[in-house]
Amino acid sequence: MASNDELACVYAALILMDDDVSITVEKINTILKAANVTVEPYWPGLFAKAATGLDLKSIVTNIGAGVGSGGGGGGAAAADAPAEKKEEKVEEEEAEESDEDMGFSLFG
Repeated sequence: MASNDELACVYAALILMDDDVSITVEKINTILKAANVTVEPYWPGLFAKAATGLDLKSIVTNIGAGVGSGGGGGGAAAADAPAEKKEEKVEEEEAEESDEDMGFSLFG
């Protein structure tokens, strides 16, 4: 679970990102001071360093891109489904055959 210090810095970084302002230690500290929030001194530096070179706006706006959603419109997951069903049937048949080989069957 995230600490309050960490969350405060996340929110400050998101505010800066939303306003198209570069995320720096000084600007994070300014937002935290305006919000009357105190954090351990190392948190703003960690977040400013982590945000350097990242396009956070595209990360936030494309958060669901590329993630499978279980709703079925086809795609690669649907194409793989028949192969998975065939594999399951083969495994079940092999299990039945191995029971018969021992001279007994659980279902017959």
